[in-house]
Amino acid sequence: MSRERNSGNRDNNAGRKPSGNSRGSKPAARGNKSFDKKDSPFGKKKTVRGVKTSFTEPKEEKLFGKKEFKPYATPEKKFSKPKSGKTFDARDKYEKGDLKFPKKPYNKFDKDEDKAKSFVQRRRLEKLSKSDNKETIRLNKYIANSGICSRREADDLIIQGLVEVNGKVVTEMGYQVQKTDRVVFDGQGITPEKPVYVLLNKPKGYISTTKDEKARKTVMELVANASPYRVFPVGRLDRSTTGVILLTNDGHLTKKLTHPSFNMKKIYHVTLDRKLDRADLNAIAEGIRLEEGVAEVDSISYIDGKPKNEVGIEIHIGWNRVVRRIFQKLGYEVEALDRVMFAVLTKKNIKRGHWRILTELEVNNLKML
Repeated sequence: MSRERNSGNRDNNAGRKPSGNSRGSKPAARGNKSFDKKDSPFGKKKTVRGVKTSFTEPKEEKLFGKKEFKPYATPEKKFSKPKSGKTFDARDKYEKGDLKFPKKPYNKFDKDEDKAKSFVQRRRLEKLSKSDNKETIRLNKYIANSGICSRREADDLIIQGLVEVNGKVVTEMGYQVQKTDRVVFDGQGITPEKPVYVLLNKPKGYISTTKDEKARKTVMELVANASPYRVFPVGRLDRSTTGVILLTNDGHLTKKLTHPSFNMKKIYHVTLDRKLDRADLNAIAEGIRLEEGVAEVDSISYIDGKPKNEVGIEIHIGWNRVVRRIFQKLGYEVEALDRVMFAVLTKKNIKRGHWRILTELEVNNLKML
């Protein structure tokens, strides 16, 4: 009977799972499920006694040539505050040179780049140098390069017999001349140099002449690389006066801009040693008598947002040191004098001591004045 009971019990317990209290079996952790030892698509599964199941970082698997994103990527590390209480600032270490690579990154467009290195100006200089290297040149182009007129207009002048080459009247079209030949138009000798117009923002301490007997600095040193031809300053600015000044080899335009009959406008920013009284401002507007006569001022006013010792004055006369003498006549001393406009030209976008070549539109506007 006992044997039958034991065999029956064995048959009844065959379908049951072993209990946790049976000998030779390990107790299962609460809440845990049984897992196979095979690798899941997210990585290997680990079971630890009494601890919840965790996953390790999955392996990188390529899907269609691309890497699969990790579903359990670790978050980025953040800098913690140092114990000293100072915050980490990479800029401070960069300035002190404590970083591994202390050199500054390469800047393709340097702010202090040479003023004569721009692409447009280089192309203009190359064209001028190529035309300058030719031994002979057509007569109409010779006349056009002198700045008198265009090539078509030069052809008409040649046909009319108004041009002489080495003392002989030339009416032949396409006539070739050399640079050593003497060409005369309307009784005045001309040169084959192509007109060049350089606008300079003159700094303090430079003289607006081509040469100086006392070996002082001149504006020619600032525009030495501006043109293959020799240019000359149009008008003059004092050594201590700053601002816009034009340099060119166009003699006709120079005469036009400097002759008193054309009344070219010039605007100055004046800084005085003390405030300008309203009565003195009105007196200057009416005209101050100097050695040459009455210095007529087109307009004068205080500058908005500036103290009363800074004024703007517009004149057309070209007497020597006329602005300084006007204020000295009333007992003021000019501490700073800056010319901000000459004719239709301004110093906008030109740093102090830098220059630029005038555009064709600006040249045409000057010739139309």
